[in-house]
Amino acid sequence: MDKFEFVTNTPDETGSFSYRLAEKLGPGDVLTLEGDLGAGKTTFTKGLAKGLGVTRTVNSPTFTIIKEYQGRIPLYHMDVYRLEHSDEDLGFDEYFDGDGVTVVEWAHLIEDRLPKDRLTIKIEHQGDTKRKITVIPLGERYQHLCEEIFSE
Repeated sequence: MDKFEFVTNTPDETGSFSYRLAEKLGPGDVLTLEGDLGAGKTTFTKGLAKGLGVTRTVNSPTFTIIKEYQGRIPLYHMDVYRLEHSDEDLGFDEYFDGDGVTVVEWAHLIEDRLPKDRLTIKIEHQGDTKRKITVIPLGERYQHLCEEIFSE
């Protein structure tokens, strides 16, 4: 399994990367985001939303679990932190197989419900604004996507 790592020095650089990534995403794509509180998961998602043409303000769906945004294709933003010990079925498959891009924060908590093919993104603090971002493609589609993005 390949992985791609790089460092961003500001939240704007993190958002710029996710913006560029969004331009290459399509319906049914699933991204999982892992990182400590304040690592930049929502900053990443804001850049992604902008790249998908979302004009609404994007914020973490911590209390609502799932937020939907309309852009050139829909963005489904999930924060499953509160589902760690829950067997509740929120219809994840409908989102994962749907007509938009799904972003799942704290995805390791629902590992058994995630699609096998997905793009896993880990964001780690390296300083006040500096972040190490690790991108792990799971599946051929995401491997090709990463090769394209990281060769630019």
